[in-house]
Amino acid sequence: MNSELRQDLVSGDWIVLSPQRAKRPADLIKKSEKRKKAPLKGCPFEDPQKSGNGEPILIYPTKSQKLKTKNLFEWWVQIIQNKYPVFVSGLDSKDGIHICASVFQKGPYLVIDGRGYHDLVITKNHHKNFAHLPEQQAEAVLKIFQNRYKMFLNDSCLAYTSIFHNWGPKSGASIYHPHYQIIALPVIPPDVQHSLNGSSDYFKKYRKCVHCVMIEWEKKNRSRVVFENKGAIAFTPFVSREPFEVRIFPKSHSPFFEDAPKKELSDVVEALQNILLKIEKKLNDPDYNFFIHTAPIRDKQKYGHYHWHIEILPKISTSAGFELGTGIEITVVDPDEAAKILKL
Repeated sequence: MNSELRQDLVSGDWIVLSPQRAKRPADLIKKSEKRKKAPLKGCPFEDPQKSGNGEPILIYPTKSQKLKTKNLFEWWVQIIQNKYPVFVSGLDSKDGIHICASVFQKGPYLVIDGRGYHDLVITKNHHKNFAHLPEQQAEAVLKIFQNRYKMFLNDSCLAYTSIFHNWGPKSGASIYHPHYQIIALPVIPPDVQHSLNGSSDYFKKYRKCVHCVMIEWEKKNRSRVVFENKGAIAFTPFVSREPFEVRIFPKSHSPFFEDAPKKELSDVVEALQNILLKIEKKLNDPDYNFFIHTAPIRDKQKYGHYHWHIEILPKISTSAGFELGTGIEITVVDPDEAAKILKL
């Protein structure tokens, strides 16, 4: 197969599909060193409160489910403030007044104060990442994401909430114990803005959700679908930025992750666990990142065209000079072939 330039239907960005640069996809799936499991002793997340963190912002099971705060050993998942935050709250602890980020100029440059929130979401089991959690606990993780997200809706200073997971040192995780991050910030990130703009432009032109169009095409084509249940679908995108990239969508059109009903969330969780297990088994347990793309938390009436989803990026390849210099990623595994490997 010769190289192809493929344009993303949403963002308008280009990628290069160049399978001939890898003799075989299996060449990329090298047997790496066995994942090093950090010991329980000394882990700061095994008992976050004993490690110097404050009381949980949210915890599950909750007090109403007969969990006493002093018996935190019973918890499945909890949210705490990050000790080393990217953004800090604008709440004045003395007066209780909330201060939004200041916007000002430094010479020709626009600057905004780093006001926001940076939380850690920690699951109890030291050795079970998301793929291996019991179903009820995995659903609790996404539900607690939703609950924290809804808390941010009351903060008029925020523009967007980013929810993501780094698994393994190559993904940026500095601590082995499974944990997730929630960062609420006063601006809409550029990658999200590109997606929003592309979704809006497509809707204005065709009166259709661009993501729904992609889902319908993948359902008919079938060659890139890796997993499907009643309410969710997972596939390797036709325009994949990375080898073995997978995206998971709820089938029903839904702009806002925080509004996803229980059944939709359950179907997405099943798809996410299934895909992460496939990545672990078929790709020799690589590090990976996954994150949620959803519509912003302000002016919700503007984003009915959007479709929330989860993107998974295994750490298989490394961006080099061309990618960094042009913004065009080179993907050396055909997404059709990637889907075949994951489905084996």
